Amino acid sequence: MAKQRGVYTGRKPALTAEQAQQLRERVAAGERKSALAKEFGISRETVYSYLRPAAVAG
Repeated sequence: MAKQRGVYTGRKPALTAEQAQQLRERVAAGERKSALAKEFGISRETVYSYLRPAAVAG
């Protein structure tokens, strides 16, 4: 019902597009994923989800 009205939009992303790009660049530069997760205030699993190819577009 709410989804049909456009009210339901789902969970908000943990990082902005700019933060996600910065995260990818820093991982490519060799920084530890656990340290980046702590710095960005997200879990390691969330870091890995942003590194998956499907997450690049969104």
